[in-house]
Amino acid sequence: MDRKKVLWVDDEIELLRSHIIFLSEKGYEVDTVTNGEDALTSVKEKLYDLIFLDEMMAGMGGLETLSRIKAINNSIPVVMITKSEEESLMDEAIGGKIVDYLTKPVNPSQVLLVCKKILEGKKISGQYAAKDYLQDFNQITTALSSNLDYSEWINIYLKLVNWSIELDYHREIGLKQSLGEQYKEANKEFSKFVEKNYRSWLSDSNSHNSPNLSPGITEKYVLPHLRDEGKSVFYFVIDCLRLDQWLVMEEQLTDLFKIEKDYYYAILPTATPYARNSLFAGLFPSEIEKYYPELWVSDNDDESSMNKFEKELLQLLIERKRIKLRNDLKYIKIIDPEVGRNFEQNIHSYQNTHLTAVVVNFLDMIAHGRSDSDILKEIAPDEAAYRSLTQSWFNHSSLLNIFRTLSKMKNAKIIVTTDHGSIRSLRGAKVLGDREASTNLRFKYGRNLKVDEKHAIFIKNASDFRLPKKGVTINYIIAKEDYYFVYPTDYHKFLTYYKDTFQHGGISMEEMILPIITMESKS
Repeated sequence: MDRKKVLWVDDEIELLRSHIIFLSEKGYEVDTVTNGEDALTSVKEKLYDLIFLDEMMAGMGGLETLSRIKAINNSIPVVMITKSEEESLMDEAIGGKIVDYLTKPVNPSQVLLVCKKILEGKKISGQYAAKDYLQDFNQITTALSSNLDYSEWINIYLKLVNWSIELDYHREIGLKQSLGEQYKEANKEFSKFVEKNYRSWLSDSNSHNSPNLSPGITEKYVLPHLRDEGKSVFYFVIDCLRLDQWLVMEEQLTDLFKIEKDYYYAILPTATPYARNSLFAGLFPSEIEKYYPELWVSDNDDESSMNKFEKELLQLLIERKRIKLRNDLKYIKIIDPEVGRNFEQNIHSYQNTHLTAVVVNFLDMIAHGRSDSDILKEIAPDEAAYRSLTQSWFNHSSLLNIFRTLSKMKNAKIIVTTDHGSIRSLRGAKVLGDREASTNLRFKYGRNLKVDEKHAIFIKNASDFRLPKKGVTINYIIAKEDYYFVYPTDYHKFLTYYKDTFQHGGISMEEMILPIITMESKS
């Protein structure tokens, strides 16, 4: 194994000889120089893994040497060593891009710790991550064979998501495939769990044995804040947001907000026309169709046409709950970057609005666009890359700028959630149906639908699932796990075309177990 190369720059290097011998005995190759000029020459001639740099040297000082080293090779980590404990000097050094800071006198164990942290930290943390994951792997495997309740399923999913993000950083330990197989097994058991319990949740949604479901979320997490007259409430629904995507977005928000998280289950089908209408209406789809038929447009599969009345449904919920807003409800749907920029530029005009509801459609557009775009498939070939794409979008988005502005408003309460997630669909399921059957890939409704029951649940009576009837002879099918529906006509063509695309509408942890976030400014 190659010995890591360390350069130690100090005009009193002979006094540090014992430290250098100690590092050599620990497997490091250590070169020494006594001034800045020689340090620059060494950096030009040899590639070092780490530099220890004295701050106070005769001639060229440490800070100037640091600046010139970075001009030669900006990637070499530099640890500054000094006798001074002045905070301004620390700030200046940190601003000069050092990775650590030690105050003289230093002892050998301090130096070794810094070397290990910087040069072997990822390898060591990877070894511990592998050990911890294998322990969790066994615990999760054991748990999957037990009779889990809905809250225990949330905990299982949280563990899997956190390990997904952790193993993104430790790809070298080679556990991504094992994690993927465990996700697959977990979704298999989760689908059985949902199929067994879903109807009982619907019949008694207030039971402690039932999870929070889409229709109850706005009432539970948004409306109570409206009773505080001094608050301006901003309710963001980010369409098609998975928990793992939220966690990488949250990294940009932890310094701005006090953040509380809870979780809920999306209703079936986990698709925008059903889940988001229920979220805003506080009703199940069958109830919306019954009480507000003019607001339930269901003649076709066009999701945008079926979500035309979200503002009206939210307004009706507020009125049913006898909440009087101090001014009109504001509703914004961000469907393209220009709408997002306009909202960002005018966000201050909403700071006294009692309730502002905002739907953000970008992630849903990525999910759908990836199905038709070879470039997006290349950019986001798997879940890890999909998270990275989400993070890149968010870091440069108007949405992040909107959150930054809101973080400066002391009277703002921000609630963020989603209507459903998405799953990477990898297995095709052959489905039969008539010409009028819907075209969705993870759920369908129509006459004479047939599909293998291992791949989907068959809903003969829509009212059992609190879904619109759409006609006496209409049935629903909802895909389980990572299956997607393909008709026999041109079967192999469409099997290939839709394989490995992110879809929603079915039963999986990724689609159903969703975050609900409450944020308030730290300032």
